[in-house]
Amino acid sequence: MTKQVLLIEDEPNIIEAVRYILSRDGWTVHTHSNGATAVDAVTRRKPDVLVLDVMLPDRSGYDILTDLRAMPEFAGLPVLMLTARGQKQDRELAARIGASRFMTKPFSNSEVLEAVRMLAEAEVPPAAGRAAQ
Repeated sequence: MTKQVLLIEDEPNIIEAVRYILSRDGWTVHTHSNGATAVDAVTRRKPDVLVLDVMLPDRSGYDILTDLRAMPEFAGLPVLMLTARGQKQDRELAARIGASRFMTKPFSNSEVLEAVRMLAEAEVPPAAGRAAQ
């Protein structure tokens, strides 16, 4: 069975780059670009891994992740957060609300691929505070 990734991102260039690299690796990649309806998209798709941008139209990735972690069915969903802001307080907030991994933009395609693979293979509790990278 093919692994499913949901990419919630609003920058077309990043969407295409991430979709391309993950699809070549055998992933089925679904995309969504609106923060206001992102939780509904996760509920509908039930991905194996979520790649979530911090700065989205209408709602932040932090708010979306907070809502998802409050839902029992998504409490353990592996989440890679992406952001153009990589300051210490951003990383700490991401870890505190349950991001599995944190990556700053710009990033290489190989970094994203490696992170998604690791998240899919690992069974790490989301609240463990693993905010790598």
